[in-house]
Amino acid sequence: MAGPAAVLTALRTLRRGSLSVRLRASHVCSPPWSAPPARALQLWPVLCAGHNKWSKVKHIKGPKDDARARVFMKLTMMIKGGANPDMNLNLAQILEQCRSKNMPKASIETAIKSASKPLSQHVFEARGPGGCLLLIEILTDSNSRSHQEIKRLLIKNGGALSEGARHNFNKRGMVVVPGQNIATERALELAIEAGAEDIKETEDEEGQPLLQFVCETTDVGKVRTSLQNSGMQITSSGMEFVPRVVVNLNEDLLIAASTLIDALSDYPDVVRIWDNIQADS
Repeated sequence: MAGPAAVLTALRTLRRGSLSVRLRASHVCSPPWSAPPARALQLWPVLCAGHNKWSKVKHIKGPKDDARARVFMKLTMMIKGGANPDMNLNLAQILEQCRSKNMPKASIETAIKSASKPLSQHVFEARGPGGCLLLIEILTDSNSRSHQEIKRLLIKNGGALSEGARHNFNKRGMVVVPGQNIATERALELAIEAGAEDIKETEDEEGQPLLQFVCETTDVGKVRTSLQNSGMQITSSGMEFVPRVVVNLNEDLLIAASTLIDALSDYPDVVRIWDNIQADS
C-alpha cells in the first residue's frame, strides 16, 4: 500500500479543483520478491470540469430561478420518457435527481400522470464554434420537428449537424455526489474503495460543486452502492458520454459556444448536452 499512501500524502499539497484523479490498474516498479502490484494511481489534469470551463462566461447565464425552472422542465421531460416502458431510461434514477433538486412532489406526480404520448429518444451529433463537438440528447413525440429545430438553432449560433461526432466520445458510467466539504484526499479514498477509475470536479446549474465518479458502464451499481455505504448522498447515476479528446477555446469562442449550448438547452425537447470543450488557460 506504499503507492496509494505516497499519493495521498502528495495530494495534501494540491489545491482542490486543480486535478482530476485517474485510478487505473497498471504495473508499478517493485522488487521481484514483492507481492503482486497494487493498483497504481495516476493524476490527470481536469479536462471538462464545469466550473473551470464556464467560469469566464458566467455573466451571460440567467438568474438562479431561471436555471432552476429549466432543470425542472428537463426533469419533467425525462420523467415522461422514463414512464414509457419502451424507453431506455431508468425512472427510479430520474426521480432520484428530482428529489436531489428539490422538485415539488406534486410536479413529479403530475409529470408521471401526464406521460401519455409515446416519446422517442435520439442523440444528435453536432459541431460548434472553434470546432467543438456536441452530443444533443432529446426526448420528443416528433423526430422531424426536433430535427429541424435543432438544425435551425445550430446554424443560427455558429454550429452545424456533424455525423460522426459520437466517435469522439466514450460511453462511461457516472455516479454523481455533492462536492461540498469533501477533501481531495477523501475523494480519492472513496474512489479506490468503490472501484471508480476517475474523479471529475464540476458543478450543477446553480453553481454548486459536484464530484463525478467515472467507471465502467457495468460497474455503476457497484460504485453507487459503495459510495452510499460510505455515507455519500447520490445526486444521480447512469451513463454519460466522456470526450476522448478535448478542444481548447479562447474566451471569445467559449462565449460563442456557451451561447449555442444555452440556445439548445432552452429548446424543450433537449434533455442533455455533452461537449468536449476546454477553456484556454
